Amino acid sequence: MRQQILEVASKLMEIRGYHRTSLEDVLRDSGAGKGNFYHYFRSKEDLGYAILDRLVRSFAERTLDPVFGDPRRPPLEQVEAFFQVILDTQRSRNCVGGCPMGNLATELADSHEGFRRRLCEAFDGWRARVAGALARARADGTLADEVDPDALARFVVAGLEGAILMTKVQKDIGVLETCVAELRRHLRLYAREPATLPGGAC
Repeated sequence: MRQQILEVASKLMEIRGYHRTSLEDVLRDSGAGKGNFYHYFRSKEDLGYAILDRLVRSFAERTLDPVFGDPRRPPLEQVEAFFQVILDTQRSRNCVGGCPMGNLATELADSHEGFRRRLCEAFDGWRARVAGALARARADGTLADEVDPDALARFVVAGLEGAILMTKVQKDIGVLETCVAELRRHLRLYAREPATLPGGAC
């Protein structure tokens, strides 16, 4: 029942947002009684935290770990592969839905300090995986010494997240395609061996 409540609440909040999804909506659509709900969650806020934790874990398991956890792939190729996974995911969604974590951040960052902190930690975790790959690339000589891996990773995450939002608003995958192409060009400016990066010219 806990999983069913989480799945129903996640879908409702994806469509309506956190504030416009009531506990009554979740109970009705999941078929759970109040007793069932309060057995697993202390409040709607507790449910929201559980949904966010689920989103973060899913993103790590489906995207971050396969891309950045593959030791056979050179670090700059890991970053390139990450770009491609993000692009392919948004293509498969037909520009609908955007980034679930980004959606929550847009709605809650200014109005709920608890969610803001947790979302900040989630995006920091995403940034850290990109920065780790960039640091390894600098260490192995395929990325210029002057690169600050953390600063470049922040630029990458902010660029991707903003592009995903604009892709959702404009219903045009070309927005994200353009952003990814520009991020690839930017990365190649710092690459010691840019010709070895996959994807060719953008």
